Amino acid sequence: MKTTLFALAALTATGGALAQSSSVTLFGVVDASVAHVSTKDGSVTGLANGGNASSRLGFRGVEDLGNGLKAGFWLEGGVNVDDGSGSKDDSGSGFKFERRSTISLLGDFGELRLGRDKTPTYQNLETFHAFGDSGMGAINGHNLIRSSAARTIERSNPKRHSNSISYLLPKMNGFYGQASYAFGEKAKGNSNSLSSSMGVRLGYGNGPLNVALGYGTTKGGTAADTINYKTFNLGASYNFGMLTPMVLIASERGNNQRVDLYSVGVKAPVGPGEVRAAVSWYKDKKRNERDSVRLALGYGYKLSKRTELYATVAHMSNDDNATRKLGTSLTHTVAAGKNATGYELGLRHNF
Repeated sequence: MKTTLFALAALTATGGALAQSSSVTLFGVVDASVAHVSTKDGSVTGLANGGNASSRLGFRGVEDLGNGLKAGFWLEGGVNVDDGSGSKDDSGSGFKFERRSTISLLGDFGELRLGRDKTPTYQNLETFHAFGDSGMGAINGHNLIRSSAARTIERSNPKRHSNSISYLLPKMNGFYGQASYAFGEKAKGNSNSLSSSMGVRLGYGNGPLNVALGYGTTKGGTAADTINYKTFNLGASYNFGMLTPMVLIASERGNNQRVDLYSVGVKAPVGPGEVRAAVSWYKDKKRNERDSVRLALGYGYKLSKRTELYATVAHMSNDDNATRKLGTSLTHTVAAGKNATGYELGLRHNF
């Protein structure tokens, strides 16, 4: 059960009035698994983080301003359960609110959100894949072009953008949407657009059907490199009750490269838990022998509404020049043209 920390007991009458209209919630996920990955060149076994969902610690709050208007904030940072450290970003720094740090104004008009947040296109990758973006079966559908995204802040199509302004539509008969712009905060003459990004997402979710389209761009980060990267994805799912099939199509383009992703998956309630399965194809359209196929199968056994015991097995098949890895946090290297197989048994708890 999420713990709600109401504003501290008022020391004054004014403080008491505020406490009645505002609240702060402490929340998080703790997830760890015993995992194993093997390739032709060797294997590794250890304790992995986030096999079912990324571990995190966060605070969020909302204040009722009256007349249908609310103010809100959200601070969330990643945690490594295996050693107790904060999740590290590309700079190597420790714990910080890198998963989300936003302040919002909400009302009948929708939501205006400022700060670091998930990109609109990344949300489709999480939503329309049976394993989301965590663990052995993770889709790993962001940054398909990856390190060749020269001098962008967080590669070609990152999960999150800093310095962003977002507008989220209010739900209207099942329709939902988001538009965001992230300032690059790097000057090029009189321009401030280097390293900037933008994204939009429009979807429809009503009853068993959910479908959404996303599009985004990311600009290069130096005056010498003004390459733009573009990403597009489309996802859909339908809950038939006995099973929920889902499909996802994604593409990234830029720097004379193009990588496409196709994925089909299914979730099905079985006993006290859920079976998950997915097949994902990664297609490099500009370079030869760099395609890959990932197969994943798993089961989550629900011990309670907040706690789950899970198991996953996955296999990545690479073409001669491809080096794609499995989604585990275990450090492993896949040589060009080599395959990888992995499994994990883990426990996840939400609070």
